[in-house]
Amino acid sequence: MNDAPAPSPHPTAAHSTDPVDPVDGQPRPPTPAVQRSRWLTFGLCLALVVLGLLWELVLAPTGRGTLAIKVLPLVLALPGLWRMRLYTYRWLSLAVWLYAAEGGVRVLGERGLGPALALTEIVLSVLLFGACAWHVRARLAAGRLLAAEKTAEPAA
Repeated sequence: MNDAPAPSPHPTAAHSTDPVDPVDGQPRPPTPAVQRSRWLTFGLCLALVVLGLLWELVLAPTGRGTLAIKVLPLVLALPGLWRMRLYTYRWLSLAVWLYAAEGGVRVLGERGLGPALALTEIVLSVLLFGACAWHVRARLAAGRLLAAEKTAEPAA
């Protein structure tokens, strides 16, 4: 007889940082706030990747398009965001300021379409930071709630 617990119906809920139900030991599904912040963060990161590639390869290329490699850290973050890795949200919230700084430099130093693209990069970067912060706060709040539930349970 197999005593292993049944797999979770939520594929993103089976991570060690996710709250575990104290009754059956199964990972809890993410809260609605965590899910919303996950999708917002993923979408903003993907939008920043698309903007960076379009900017450097199609809309206002500089040189031979080698600046397109600037989106590589964002591309590397996408799998971690998809899997809801808390570490990814934390480091991305710090790294995104490099993109905001680049946009700040290029909004004043370019002509033509460049300033509008730079302003878009700044807006997306700030929104991405906010979404990362929201996700981390929501995940930590869910963990605190779980800890409070565990301490409130009577000892059996």
